[in-house]
Order: sequence, then C-alpha cells, then structure tokens
Amino acid sequence: MGMIPRETIERILEATDIVDLIGGYFPLKRSGSDFKINCPFHGEKTPSFNINPARQRYKCFGCDASGSALNFLMEYENLPFVDAVRKLADRAGIQIIEEASDPESDRKRRKISRLKELNNKSARFFHEQLLKSPDAAHAREYLKSRGFGRETAQKWLIGWAPRNSNLFLQMARENSFNGREILQAGLGGLKDKNNPRSGLWVKFYDQITFPIHNDVDDVVGFSARILREDDKRGKYINTNETPLFNKSKLLFALNKARRPMGKEKFALLCEGQVDAIVLHESGFENTIAPLGTAFTEQHARMIKRYTDRVVLCYDGDNAGLAAADKTFKQLTAQGLPVRLMHLPDGDDPDTFVKKYGAEAFQKLLGSAKEYFDAKLDKELEGIDLSSAAEKTKLLQELAKSVCVMDDDLLRDATIQNLAIRLRLGVEDFRQTVAAAKADQKRFRPREDQEEKADKIEPTTIDHFIIYLCHLALNSEAAAEYLSEQLETLQECLGETLGNHVLIDILEKRPNPESEAAKQAYLMTIPKGDRIALENGFSDTIPEDPVSSACDTIAMLSARFYQIKEKALRTRLNDPGLTQEEILDAFEEAKRLQSILKELDQRF
Repeated sequence: MGMIPRETIERILEATDIVDLIGGYFPLKRSGSDFKINCPFHGEKTPSFNINPARQRYKCFGCDASGSALNFLMEYENLPFVDAVRKLADRAGIQIIEEASDPESDRKRRKISRLKELNNKSARFFHEQLLKSPDAAHAREYLKSRGFGRETAQKWLIGWAPRNSNLFLQMARENSFNGREILQAGLGGLKDKNNPRSGLWVKFYDQITFPIHNDVDDVVGFSARILREDDKRGKYINTNETPLFNKSKLLFALNKARRPMGKEKFALLCEGQVDAIVLHESGFENTIAPLGTAFTEQHARMIKRYTDRVVLCYDGDNAGLAAADKTFKQLTAQGLPVRLMHLPDGDDPDTFVKKYGAEAFQKLLGSAKEYFDAKLDKELEGIDLSSAAEKTKLLQELAKSVCVMDDDLLRDATIQNLAIRLRLGVEDFRQTVAAAKADQKRFRPREDQEEKADKIEPTTIDHFIIYLCHLALNSEAAAEYLSEQLETLQECLGETLGNHVLIDILEKRPNPESEAAKQAYLMTIPKGDRIALENGFSDTIPEDPVSSACDTIAMLSARFYQIKEKALRTRLNDPGLTQEEILDAFEEAKRLQSILKELDQRF
C-alpha cells in the first residue's frame, strides 16, 4: 500500500468545511465571525471550543486542543490518520490514488496487513476445526448446551483451538507465516523468553474461540473460553495486546451492531460476548459488549459515533451493579443518556432469554428506567433509611456518580429527583454532590498521568525557529528569503533545536495562500513536531514578513555567537592551552566580535 499524496490531502481539506463537519456532530453557536461549542475533548460549562471558518481550524482555550478538520476526525472518532483521510475523502466524493511510500512506512503497513491476514486465517482454521474435527465433539456439545447450533457458530465464526498445538503451527507454516508473526499477532509466545531459538508455545488450545473484529470487520484477535475444569488460566483468555488488539479500544459485535444502533437510536450494552451473541440471535442486533475489561472513555466515544443513547444490561448481582456504575460514569462524561435494565438476581442476559424468551426480554427492555431511578430502586431493596450511617453511605455513593454528569441541566434535574425520592433538602444534596466533585478533582492527577503515559509530547523546538516556521508557512516572500539564507545560516542553525522542521518546510514549500495546503503539510510531519508548531504559532502575520524574518535571523544569530564568545572566553582561562591554541582562540574571538558588531548595528 502506498502513501496518500499531499496534494490529494490538500484537495480533500479544500473540499471540507470544518464548520459543516463539526456541525454534523454538535449544534454550533455563532460568535462574531466564528462558532463556539462546549469542548468535546474535556468537560466544561462555558463554551471555549472555537471554530474559525476563515482558517478552517478549531482551537479550545480550555484544554489547548487544536487543528484542522482532519485532526478533529482523528481525535474525536479515534481514527488513525489514513482512515480519517479516507473518511473525509468519501464525504467529499474524492477518489484517493496512492503513490509509492518510503520503505519504513511500507514495512509497517505490510506488517499490519500480514497480522490481519494471520488472524483471519486463524479464525477460519479454528472454525473448520470446530465443525469437522472428531476431537472437537466436546466443544460442539458445550456450545449445544449453551444454545449455540451450527448456524450460530457459522454466523459468528466461532471455533475450537485444537489440543494438539502443532496443528495450528502447521496451518501457519502452510500459509507462509513465521514464528515472529505468530508472536506479533499475540497467538503464541517463546518457551524461553531469553532464548529466541527455544521454540513457540501456542496461546489457544482446547478452547472455544470467539474472533474479535474491529468496526470494519477485520479479525484482530480472539477471546477464548476454557473447556477443561483443570485449566487454571481463567474462564476467558484474550489475545495479548498487539498493534491490532487493544481491549480498551474494541467492543465485541460492534461490526454487526453499528447500523442497528443507528436504526434503534440506542446501544444495548452487556457484559460479555456470550450475552451479546444470545441477544443478537434473539433479535436485539444493537447489542455490544466490552472484552472482559473495564469500560473505558475510548469505548464511550466509539459508541457515540453511532448513537446517542445507551441501555445497560448487566448482571443483576452486586458485581454487575458495580460494573454498571463504572460504565455509567464513562458514558455520562461523554454526554450519553443512560438507562438501566433490572435483571432478576442470579440472571444474566443469556440465562434470562433462555428461561423466559425474547418477548419477556423485550418487555424488560421497554421498562428500563433512567439510570439513577433504576439504581436507587435496587439500592433501596437492601438498605434501612432510618439508619443515619446507611443513609449517609448511600448519599455519598450516589453523589460520586451524579457529580460526573457532564450536562448541567440533567445533573441538576437528577439532584432534585433523588433528593425528593430520599426526602432530602435539594440544596443539602447539591452540596454533597459538589463535595464529591471536589474530591474527584483532588484525586484526578494520578489518573490523568496514567492516561497520558503514552501521549506524544511536543518536540523541543527553539522559539526563534518556531517563529521562522510560522513566517515560512504564511508568506511566500519570507520562505524565499529564508531559503536564500540557509547556506549562510548553516553554522548557526546546526546547533539550534528544531532546525530540521524549518529546513523541511523550506524544502517542501506548501502554498502559503492555501489553508488546506498548510494543514495537509502539517499532517505529514511527525506528531511531536506538529504539536510544537501549533502550540507556538502566532495568530497574526506581520505586515512585512521578510523584515520580520531578517530580524529574527539576526536575533537567533546574535544569541548563537554570544554563547560561542562566552565559551571561548572560558576556554582562554584554561592554563593548559599551548601558545598556538591561545593564538587560534584570539583569532576566533576577533571573528566573533566582528560578527556581533555587525549584528548589533541592525538594532
């Protein structure tokens, strides 16, 4: 696969109106010549997310998020660069014709393609084993006991990993996959981590396999259910984290549920893949589930792409309620209204449907209540409100959930509703919620550090270089002048942080008259460089960019030669210098003083 030409990205951005794009997600409010909304990337009460139609850029003055239509799509929909470009291209009706890419990019793309192919062939292999192998009889019996027949297994590509791991390795070899690719796909490991020649062990053996798809239907990993009672590895085992498989960014059955979620106008969220399959097969095709891991902000944002409401269908026990509470907090932080189904104690969606049928489940779904009404109903079953201690504990737990609600009006309505039901003063409960909010902020820093552990930091670029980049991107004359000065500035630039960015701009020369050309260029450079430039760029362009470039070069040069002169003076104090070295140092000092005098005359 080749690279998408920069010229194509320019055309796509030129055909995309950022106001229309973001307006398709949120209602916009005009503010002078710009538009404002509450920032979709952090919670806020007063809109600080500014959309500039003239520059085709957005900027949040609360969290510093900024960028083009392409940046917005990548960040909001959690899309990789190429997928975001393709989505905008489809929206604009522009065909993408790729060109040859650099060897490193090609290598990475080939690797991802091979891992997808290995996962897809593995899914087919496991599925064929389930359907045809005599050794899989116990696996077929298990599925039959769970109500899964041949048709369901075929629809969901359910498989069985054979007890003899050599069969899997043989399949991989026959399809030209090597041991390294099996490791990279998370389908196996080294028998001795310290010895690459120790041979492979296979991750899945004698287990029911459920292939995990991304939202465009590629198999990216597996979740496997053990069959033997003596298997000590846990009931479910997932593929290791890989370039394709990240549990916090995948939802089981989303590839099948995307369209039904939009049609039904809500997502039905349950706890596990068996529940999800049973509900799909019972007609509830808008059902999805996380992969046995905590529900994350990324999950909530993925759901928000396809629908604007969620119904939680978790187990009716205490563990299910605790999981529902954590999930609610992530969903409501993204502005998604949440309802909660009450399953009888001891039942999960799978067992309920088998006992009472799809019609009874539909009735239960239709009676799902707003999250806090349902939560309070359940909490009040086992609590004595005459006990001050129990009532205080309940209020504190409710406040922890209410305080994360992003919508001010909905949060206040919830406070009033709960206060009335619990016979409390509304203002008293409002203060309890405010205290919970303050506690949440106090303990947030460590969580934020964990979330940002893999965040790309801006490259360290000298502020003079950033300003010269700003001039070069916005003025043809300044770019031409700077190009002419490059050779004479070689000594100075060579030791200045970020010089590579300026040199690259002057080599590529994106059209300063086209915002799309500038944005397309910025999307092709390393993300750390782009963040540094966007954080440091000025909102204004000087009346005489060439003169400003000349002055900036002079200041950059003056600083450089002042540092060199100071270092030279320090060196001259070295008693170990030879006579020849002293004479050379004096000659260099005279040269530096001459340069500094010339620069000084400019100011």
